[in-house]
Amino acid sequence: MNSRFTDYYRCPAKYAQLALRAPLSTEKGYFTFGADTICYGSISDRRAALTPGEMLHDARRDVVSDDGVAYLPFDPDEVIDNLQREIYAGDWRQGSNSILALLYYSVRPILPVNARKHLQRLFLRGWDKVPFPHWPVDFSVDNLLEELMLLSLRASGAERIPIIWFWPEGKSGCAIMTHDVESREGRDFCPTLMDINDSRGIKASFQIIPEERYAVSREFLSSIRQRGFEIAIHDLNHDGHLYRSYDDFLRRAAKINSYARQYEAAGFRAGVLYRRQLWYDALKCSYDMSVPNVAHLDPQRGGCCTVMPYFLGDILELPVTTVQDYSLFNILNDYSIEIWKRQTTSIMQKHGLMSFIVHPDYIMGRRERQVYELLLDYLAQLRQDHAVWIATPGEVNNWWRQRAQMRLVECGNGWRIEGEGKERARIAYASEVEGHVVLTLDGPGSGNSSTKTDTGSNLAGVR
Repeated sequence: MNSRFTDYYRCPAKYAQLALRAPLSTEKGYFTFGADTICYGSISDRRAALTPGEMLHDARRDVVSDDGVAYLPFDPDEVIDNLQREIYAGDWRQGSNSILALLYYSVRPILPVNARKHLQRLFLRGWDKVPFPHWPVDFSVDNLLEELMLLSLRASGAERIPIIWFWPEGKSGCAIMTHDVESREGRDFCPTLMDINDSRGIKASFQIIPEERYAVSREFLSSIRQRGFEIAIHDLNHDGHLYRSYDDFLRRAAKINSYARQYEAAGFRAGVLYRRQLWYDALKCSYDMSVPNVAHLDPQRGGCCTVMPYFLGDILELPVTTVQDYSLFNILNDYSIEIWKRQTTSIMQKHGLMSFIVHPDYIMGRRERQVYELLLDYLAQLRQDHAVWIATPGEVNNWWRQRAQMRLVECGNGWRIEGEGKERARIAYASEVEGHVVLTLDGPGSGNSSTKTDTGSNLAGVR
């Protein structure tokens, strides 16, 4: 019941005094925990809503604190798992298995972008009316955990609770750039794309399709690694059918794992961001990048509702937290970075992960390339002005795994961090100020040391 809370903040377990108030219903549904936090799961003493568009009960009103314990009408671990694993979205395999989908993917390789975008706009019509997750970024998991921190502070009576800060050296947030290479033309544009990235000092990962789309030579892979960029596996052949059936998926997963060893790739992303997290144990990758934060503009709706990395078994999920370049240009018909700026601004307020998918295939035109260069300039400015850590997915994977094994040990009147990588880690403290959770960095490299998180309105800023 408390494990997702302590995993998220890496705080001592003694501060996580959360317990169930009463037995849970056997049925799952939607409810809220505060104005901006939609939950999905079982709840005590009442029936949750069947859809997120109904009038939802605010379970925060049912919390009771007694003798240092906050008693909740739901299990936070269950609710967070249901959101991060998209249990609330049901079985979306029918989207990729429908007759229309099978027909579409059979002709997709020969369809020009102008034809594809019209079909996709038709399929995605009404995307802006979907009530949940919230567009353009959903923070339901992060908001819930902030509320639990506030309850823990009040129930325990502690003035402050120590945590291990989210990013190394006290960085305010993190950004990663990823490039899905979908065609031979995109593959051939990769050297130019690396030049563009290097001109801003921003390394990225290239997701490579192993079969059918284009030839993958050792020289091509080496040219990426030698310049300090990373390689990840992008599906098997990007035909949209990776999760069509479990037996077929197992056969494909075995091939994907073989290519991952051959390419020395630790990461994976499925084509079209199709995903089925309950099958992930067949993938022998270290991290995955297939789950959107909010998937209104993707064929498979849903979203993990968090802007932080999280574990799915042994695999670390690095969620896609911003709109893809293809969707920006061809679905929204937007050739600016305004939506990206809007998303990154809100993600930075949560100290989260800003992850981008930009395809070499779709930025070869002058107009598209200019937009991408504006995005890189913007990220470089965030790095300079706001201490954002711009890293590769592999670096984030390594850090998050180290942080997951670190622990805080009390020493005298303070705390110290133990575990591999502790020299890069920073201690922060959570406290309550005027009804809000405030996170204050402690020690060297803290920069702007105080950050106020408004759990009621999703606003945060430097105090």
